[in-house]
Amino acid sequence: MAGDNHGAETQEEPQAQEDLGQQQTAQEQPQMSGKDWEKAIAERDEKIAALEAHMADAAKNAEAAEQLRGEIAELKAQGESDRIDFKLQLAGVRNIKAARAVLADHDNDVDKLKEAEPWLFADAPAVKPRGGTTGLPNAGTSSDEGKTMKRWRRLAGLDDEK
Repeated sequence: MAGDNHGAETQEEPQAQEDLGQQQTAQEQPQMSGKDWEKAIAERDEKIAALEAHMADAAKNAEAAEQLRGEIAELKAQGESDRIDFKLQLAGVRNIKAARAVLADHDNDVDKLKEAEPWLFADAPAVKPRGGTTGLPNAGTSSDEGKTMKRWRRLAGLDDEK
């Protein structure tokens, strides 16, 4: 019989707990008239609408922020690309497209590329030494071969006219 009483107690306890929960719920929600319920529902609906509007604004802001992040990433990529092009130009590359095509094979390092693929780069232009020449004949010389020989004879002291 002790077992029977024990089973009865366990069935009564959940029922008692359920009754207690219903009483607490009834105490939390005061009795309202029809107008009060409508007012409470209208306030709840306004709150829901305000939260939905706030959520829509947040979604718009999130979309705008995501769009700006995309633009920033694009600008950073373009800046990096321009920086690489500038480095290649400074190194004297002959063809930027060709150099960029093989640059990835050299860890995006322009110096390594220049060592491995020297044909892509133009040598520094050779500076001709300036010795005062203009490319024009000297003022005291003649362009005629006979006159040139005559001048050399005169300078050597071998003039025939004496």
